[in-house]
Amino acid sequence: MIRKIYIILVSMVVLGISSCNDFLDLKPMSYPTDENFWQTDDDANSGVAAIYALIRQAFNYSGGMTFYAYGDFPSDEFTTSGGAPWMFNHVIDMNWSFAVPSSDTGNPLLRLRRYDIFYRAIDQANRVLKYVPDMSASAFASEQARNRLIGEAYFCRAFVYFYMSRVWGGVPLVTETIQVDEAQDIDAVKAEEILDQCLQDIASAKSLLSWDRGSSSTRAIRANKTALFALEAHIHAWNQDYTLCAEAADSVLTYGGLAYVGRGESYKSIFVGQSNEGIFEISQNATNEGTVSGIGMNTLVEPYLRGRTGNPGLIISPTHIGSLYPTDDLRLTNAFDLQASETSAVCTKYSNVTYTDETANAIAVFKNNIIIFRYSDIKLLYAEALAATGREVAATSVLNEVRNQAGIGDWDLNGDLFEEIIAERGRELFLEGHRFYDLIRLGRFKGKLLFGSKMTATQFNAGKYYWPFDPSLLNVNRRLRQTSFWSTVNM
Repeated sequence: MIRKIYIILVSMVVLGISSCNDFLDLKPMSYPTDENFWQTDDDANSGVAAIYALIRQAFNYSGGMTFYAYGDFPSDEFTTSGGAPWMFNHVIDMNWSFAVPSSDTGNPLLRLRRYDIFYRAIDQANRVLKYVPDMSASAFASEQARNRLIGEAYFCRAFVYFYMSRVWGGVPLVTETIQVDEAQDIDAVKAEEILDQCLQDIASAKSLLSWDRGSSSTRAIRANKTALFALEAHIHAWNQDYTLCAEAADSVLTYGGLAYVGRGESYKSIFVGQSNEGIFEISQNATNEGTVSGIGMNTLVEPYLRGRTGNPGLIISPTHIGSLYPTDDLRLTNAFDLQASETSAVCTKYSNVTYTDETANAIAVFKNNIIIFRYSDIKLLYAEALAATGREVAATSVLNEVRNQAGIGDWDLNGDLFEEIIAERGRELFLEGHRFYDLIRLGRFKGKLLFGSKMTATQFNAGKYYWPFDPSLLNVNRRLRQTSFWSTVNM
């Protein structure tokens, strides 16, 4: 039963969240504390902090690479390599039904097929939405302070459901927190119902959040109205409702107070986090934060990662990089090293690495935020929406704005504008969790598939891009049914 999953995961989640800054260094509370817990502004704030902490845990769950495994690995960015943790080769090849014993709970493929921690984040948001509105007004400095916390909970619930819907399509919809003795098996509703709920939550949050970017310590890692409209723009793009996508993206660009970071030496500051481009990020960059595993461990080599010689675990084809970026592209110069590895391009976006000490046995600690939404992402999503709705002159202008930041000049008008915008997103947002979903939108809207042998047109139309549920989930929730394409595959 789905609620049993929540309870079983509590101790694992609390122990699994790595050290965090003051905001995220707050653990999900256990259910027995609810009756007496929600008393002060600090209580409510810690309740919201726990949602963000659980999202962070979910994105780091599979060896620190869940976010990238979903959004990048199955795209054209990587080639299969025996150097990576070998189960990730199945992710890259879209061999997502590969059999894994349910007892092998640390296996990244099994973890990627389960939604446990995402639902812990949703349940925590539901608890905030249940208890914070009923707290005494005297607990808060102002109603605005209370509203901000409620708005963040709505945002987080909408974000997590949107993210899960892109991964699995339809999933169980739970909008209330209930006691464990009331647990029940829950059907997965259609993807359209999940996305409708996301948009309802966004509508609820709009009057509660402000455009204020917050303090230097919370900017981009706590949701505001800019993050809310960025999420709305992405949902509408996924729904192919490009008119509403353009409206939401335009609000971000008009009111968000954002600016480009130069594509020169300062470019990698975007990935350290909380730059002028940051809209919504998962914090991992504070003094007492960081992860000892993750994307940097599998994409870096010397001199960016001590003791890692030869090739990185995940192979990026130098030929592909050469075809993707013009030689004068500043992003090529400042986010890639084509000399550090014999057979792989080395993406250096996540090279903000510190070490526990200066000995030969020092442990690398990676301190890059997980960048969910940023300025250039929404710029190009806006261009995509403009192109999709026939406003080609305006779309080309936005596309050229991003290209000129990278020093590659205006688009030469050769080819299809929509496809060129998706290609530019591939250059600008390489290894930022977007590419796989961008290619799905390209396939849906233009019928152009760039998945090679990983996914044929027939498989695409059957929904292969949605992940299967791990069989262990089907055993727990008897009303859950396997996702459409994968129900035809023996697992």
